[in-house]
Amino acid sequence: MKQLKTTLTAIFVCATGVTSQAQLLKMFPANRTLSITEQYTDSLKAVQLRLAGETFDSTPTLKSSYAPLFLPPTFYKGVSRRAFTFDVVDTTARTTLIDHALLNIYLSRPDLVKNTESRLEAVGPVREVHKAIKPTVRQLPVNTISETVVPTPQPDDYGIKIYKPRFWSYAGDYYLQFIQNFVSGNWYKGGESNYSMVGAVTMQANYNNKQKVKWDNKLEMKLGLQTSRSDDLHKLKTSEDLLRYTGKLGFQATKRWYYTVQLIVNTQFMRGYKNNDPLVYSDFLSPVNTNLSVGMDYNVSWFDKRLTGTIHLAPAAYNFRYVGRLGLSKRYGLGEGEHTLHDLGSECTLDLAWNFSEMIRWKTRLYGYTTYRRGEIEWENTLVFRFNRYISSNIFIYPRFDDGVSPDDHYGYWQIKEYASLGFSYSF
Repeated sequence: MKQLKTTLTAIFVCATGVTSQAQLLKMFPANRTLSITEQYTDSLKAVQLRLAGETFDSTPTLKSSYAPLFLPPTFYKGVSRRAFTFDVVDTTARTTLIDHALLNIYLSRPDLVKNTESRLEAVGPVREVHKAIKPTVRQLPVNTISETVVPTPQPDDYGIKIYKPRFWSYAGDYYLQFIQNFVSGNWYKGGESNYSMVGAVTMQANYNNKQKVKWDNKLEMKLGLQTSRSDDLHKLKTSEDLLRYTGKLGFQATKRWYYTVQLIVNTQFMRGYKNNDPLVYSDFLSPVNTNLSVGMDYNVSWFDKRLTGTIHLAPAAYNFRYVGRLGLSKRYGLGEGEHTLHDLGSECTLDLAWNFSEMIRWKTRLYGYTTYRRGEIEWENTLVFRFNRYISSNIFIYPRFDDGVSPDDHYGYWQIKEYASLGFSYSF
């Protein structure tokens, strides 16, 4: 029985091929070259003429019963059921021929059948093509050639949304806080009343293509002002004054390590004074420090991502210092009457933030630079207590070491600044 079915199928395929070739020769002269699309379309017409004896109009559509012959080989349950059942099945000649062709594939080349009817039903019903798109003919003047415009089919919206990747991320931190201290004239420990305020803005714009390149940019601005009744020369003096830019360009080496070029530029906004002293101790661009270093960055993500930040290690660093006021040259390690200082050395920077809870956060920045003849160390610590989204209190502690300047009689090469404040804050 199997040999008989195989023989009938082979005869059917050969006959189909011969008839298809003859039909093509009738439809197209030998001197005409057919395109690939025309050849494929005409071969489909010839097969249908052979199977069903039907003719096609000018815009034919393929009936769904012929689809199994041209779709990727699929095992249909009805084919095997009709072939091996003992019951009498009333089928048309067309269905019988299609079943024989498919059954021949199932028996001779089962390796080609990669899909099943059950899987197709699980995916969903096949959409039927109801009407072919008819071209629209544009009417043109007689002396011009008519142009056929075929409308472009519009794809259906299946609820799929495509988002463009966002490589840039932005963040900011702002606060404005006040300190008021009142001391009566007869206070047994002495002292004086004063008012002070400090405002800070930190803005970040970071680029990360999620592959190999990172570019981080951070701008920090901080300014604090205070009054003092005992100072007869200055109504306002700066208690905090910082303008600093930090930029990093990194190329990924491993999951957390990056080859990095880092640039740090910092100066201040206003002149710095001491009580009842007319001498200017600092000014805008006096000094301005620029540090360019090449090294590696490590991305910190510890304690369930509560401690995050970066550690930058640079064995090669170039430092440039400029002082606009010549009177401040020696105070900042420059020679007498010199505006600039150049030196080479090594540098490291730790920039971390530790969220102990939703209300308590510690931010720290440790910067170190050495030429192996002199060294600078800055350690900025800010402990933030957030009472709600807009009200917070800060404790700021800032020790600094610099042996490139003259030592102090009491602190030596160490310098320290500390304050506590309460006020408005906002982050995003």
